[in-house]
Amino acid sequence: MDIEVMDPDSGGKPPEGGVSAASRHEAKSSRRGKAKRRGKRRDAAANLRLGKAVEPASAPRPQNTKPDAPVRKRKRRRSKSSAAGAPQAVAAAAAGQPADAAVSSPQAAGTGSAPAGKSPRHRRKKNRGGRGLQGRPLAPAKAVPSVAKSPNGAGAVSVMPAREQRPRDPDASGPGARPERPQFVDDLYAALDLGTNNCRLLIAQPTRPGQFRVVDAFSRIVRLGEGLGTSRRLSQDAMDRAVEALRICAAKLANRPIRRKRLIATEACRSAENGEEFLARVTAETGLELEIINRETEARLAVSGCSSLVGREARSVVLFDIGGGSSEIAVIRIDDNRSSRLANHITHWTSLPVGVVTLSERHGGRDVTPDVFAAMVAEVEGMLAAFDCPPVRPEHRHGAEDFHLIGTSGTVTTLAGVHLDLPRYDRRKVDGLWLSDEEVTAMQAKLLSWDFAGRASNPCIGPDRADLVLAGCAILEAIRRRWPSPRMRVADRGLREGLLTDMMADDGVWRRVRSRHHGGHRHSDWSDEAGARR
Repeated sequence: MDIEVMDPDSGGKPPEGGVSAASRHEAKSSRRGKAKRRGKRRDAAANLRLGKAVEPASAPRPQNTKPDAPVRKRKRRRSKSSAAGAPQAVAAAAAGQPADAAVSSPQAAGTGSAPAGKSPRHRRKKNRGGRGLQGRPLAPAKAVPSVAKSPNGAGAVSVMPAREQRPRDPDASGPGARPERPQFVDDLYAALDLGTNNCRLLIAQPTRPGQFRVVDAFSRIVRLGEGLGTSRRLSQDAMDRAVEALRICAAKLANRPIRRKRLIATEACRSAENGEEFLARVTAETGLELEIINRETEARLAVSGCSSLVGREARSVVLFDIGGGSSEIAVIRIDDNRSSRLANHITHWTSLPVGVVTLSERHGGRDVTPDVFAAMVAEVEGMLAAFDCPPVRPEHRHGAEDFHLIGTSGTVTTLAGVHLDLPRYDRRKVDGLWLSDEEVTAMQAKLLSWDFAGRASNPCIGPDRADLVLAGCAILEAIRRRWPSPRMRVADRGLREGLLTDMMADDGVWRRVRSRHHGGHRHSDWSDEAGARR
C-alpha cells in the first residue's frame, strides 16, 4: 500500500494518526541523508544506549512490517546535558532512585561509563527541540554560602544564585585597579569677608590647579554700614547684627581642621571712627581676629577671585566690584606673556567711596524716579572723571571678543537673575553668564519701572535688596558709559574667592596636586561649587 510521506518543511497539514511503520521504513534513506549532512554517524544514537528504554503504555512503538528486518529503536533527541547524564539516569532508574540524583554533581556525571573508542564529542547531541530533562519547576534559589572544595578534590558546586555571582569590579582592587581620588582633608582653607552690607564665609579644598571645592559657606545681610554716611560711626544695632553673624562663622571654623584662614573687613570698618573698637569686640566675643585691608588689596583680591572668567582671547578687561560702601575698579591689560595670576596684569585701579548702601541713603532707595536715578548716575560719573586712566582705544581692539567687562556684585547677579526670569536665584546659572549691552540696558529699564513692592516681590531681589538694587544699577550705568563694551560677564564671586586663591597659590597646593596627578591619581573635573549668594 502506498502511503504519502509528509515533508516537514512543506507547510501542509500532516496526515492524522502520524506516520505508519511502512513510512518509517521507506523514510530510512531520508534520515540517513540528514545524518550525513550533519556530519554524524547513523549509529551514534544507538551506541549511547546502555539499556532498553521504557516506552509509555499509551503510545506503543509501531513494529516493522518486514519479518526478517531487525527491530529499530526509536531515535530520541537529547540536549547536551541529558546525553551526558543518560547512563546515570538509566542506572538510577534500574535501582529505583530518582533520575536527577544521578546527575546532581558534574564530577559524578563525568565518571559514567561510555562505549569504548567513543570520544566525548560523540556522546553529545544537539538540542534540536530546545528541550532537556523534564521535571518539576525549581524552587527559587536561596543565597547560601558556597561550599569549599574537599581535600580529595571532589568540590561541591556553589548554589549561590547567578545574579549574585557577579564578577568583581576590576577597578575595585588589584594591581591594575584605579587608585582612589585623594582627599585633601588637611588642606582646608577659609576666607571671611565682612563688608558694608554682607558677612560672608567660604571653606574650601583645593582640587585641580586654579580651582577648589566649596566645603561650607555662609552669607548674611547685616548692613554694618547702615547710617555710616551721616554719623561716620557704626551703629549699635548694626554691630550687634554683625557679631551675631560672626558667631555662626566662628562655630563653622571651629568644627573643621582649617589649615589656613584669612578674615578681612572692608570699607565699613575702614572708614568708621569706631571701626577698631568694633573689631576688638568681635575678638572678645567670637575669638575671630579680623584685619582691615586697604583699597588696593581689595581691588587685587576681586581680580584674583574672577581670574577664571577672563577668556583666553581677551586682551583688555575692566573688572568692577560694586560693594556696599565702596566700588573697586581695575583695568587689566593682558599681553602675550600671560601670568598665572591675573592681578599681575592690573595697569590702573581705583576705589570709589560710594556703594549701594551709601548711595541709596543719600538719594533714597525706596521710591526711585528716573530723575533720581539720573542724579545717582551723575554723582558716580563725577567720581570716575577724577580717575586718571587712558581709555581702551579702538585701534588696540582687534575684535568684539578682545575687550569685555566683568561685574562682581549683588547688583550684577540680580540683573542676571531677572534677565533669566528665575523662580529662585540659582548661582550655577548666573555665575559666568554673558549679557549683551542691549540686555543690560533692558534689565535696568525694567527694574526702574517697578515700584518698591514690585522689586521686593521678585525672588531674585527680595525685600532686603529692594531699596539697594537701583543704586547699584546707577553705579553700573556710570561704569558702562566710561568703558563702553558690547558684552559683560557676570561673576557671582569676589573677595572670598580671591583670598582662597591667593592662599592656596602661596602654599603651593596646586603644585602638589599636579605631582599627584602625574603620579597616577586622576582627579575629577571639580570647580567652585555653589556657594552663598553675593
